[in-house]
Amino acid sequence: MSAPTYSRTHPATTGRTVTRLPWWALALPTLAFAALLTLILNPSDAHAASGDPAIAQVLERLRELITR
Repeated sequence: MSAPTYSRTHPATTGRTVTRLPWWALALPTLAFAALLTLILNPSDAHAASGDPAIAQVLERLRELITR
């Protein structure tokens, strides 16, 4: 016994679909990245950190560029 087949009543659209993101889909990851970056670059919390001086200089330059 074969099953009945149904045809589409509306033809499939051939146009391109446009997907728009809500504003917060870009704003929230950007805000989270900025918050984490400021936590990393905050020198008052880095008392126990003893890293390579070259890395510390690069991070200090980044902090200066961000705070301008």
